[in-house]
Amino acid sequence: MNLSQYFSREDQQFVFSRQQACDFAKGVANDFNAIHDADSSRFCVPGDLLFSVMLSELGLNQDMQFTFAGMVTDGVPLSIKQQQDACQLVDQNEKEYLQLTRSGDNLKDQAIIGDLIKDYVRFSGQNFPHILVPLLEEQGLMLNRKRPLVIYENMSLHFERLPTCSPQLEFAGGEFIPNGKRGVAILKFVISEAGETIGTGQKRMVIGSLLPYEKAESDILIANYDGCRQAFLKRQQG
Repeated sequence: MNLSQYFSREDQQFVFSRQQACDFAKGVANDFNAIHDADSSRFCVPGDLLFSVMLSELGLNQDMQFTFAGMVTDGVPLSIKQQQDACQLVDQNEKEYLQLTRSGDNLKDQAIIGDLIKDYVRFSGQNFPHILVPLLEEQGLMLNRKRPLVIYENMSLHFERLPTCSPQLEFAGGEFIPNGKRGVAILKFVISEAGETIGTGQKRMVIGSLLPYEKAESDILIANYDGCRQAFLKRQQG
């Protein structure tokens, strides 16, 4: 996977433009969240793009936990600060946006890492509506379509052994833990190679501004989201 088209490198720093971040969100991650639109007033770089760049730069370890600390806007130069097994993605003022703790063996094979990234962001792009909507509905809740709030909190990976060829990632179930108008969604996945499970992982998101479930309102939110996806695909087809 060629990530270089989704950021600009300046010395040891990474800079993301609005268009690069938007192209990654829609074209790679199948993520049509409006905050990743190039013209959004609330624009931020997708967390999956930050994760992908760090993984590509540092390699894959047997145990990794990524914790998101802030949202990145366009044009902010970022660099990776390494301190033994802890790494941070920081700006020029040392403000931290993403923290990584890691241990175990390390793999640098970019082909394998690229395949894992593609599978992970494909899974991540399915979170809404395919996974989150049913989880919320089970609790009698739904996203506020006028101002949906989903914050990517952390993601972890654990491997019994590192892959030796292209791995496959599959969703393994999720749960939503409500707390009033907020809550936490925990999504789990397994990583396999040639049919053998070699690793597991989970993604944790904080969801806010929740409302009591109403099917008509929920359907409008899903339809609006799908409309953005269809419009993008139509533009891609020329």
